[in-house]
Amino acid sequence: MNTVTPKDIADDAVVLDVREQDEYDAGHAPRAIHIPLAELPARVGELPEVDGDLPVVCRSGGRSSRAVQWLEGQGLDVANVEGGMKQWHADGKPIQAVGGGDANVI
Repeated sequence: MNTVTPKDIADDAVVLDVREQDEYDAGHAPRAIHIPLAELPARVGELPEVDGDLPVVCRSGGRSSRAVQWLEGQGLDVANVEGGMKQWHADGKPIQAVGGGDANVI
């Protein structure tokens, strides 16, 4: 399985966020595409084309790891974001909340 650290991802990169709606709403990467893990098989066609691997993120890396395994099985080029959004935020990467306001990783 391909992995990537948040520090290796451009601040304005497109990432796939597989967390639940409330987690995403509280704080996500600026250009994140939100598809909860449970909805991924039905919505895989919504994934964007990117150069290289599409980073996949969740809170700490567990759900995104499962998503990456499944997506690789579908022939897609993806990479699990090590440490998830918790590490993304700890590394000082930008996050934003839906509707503005203070962003958090929950």
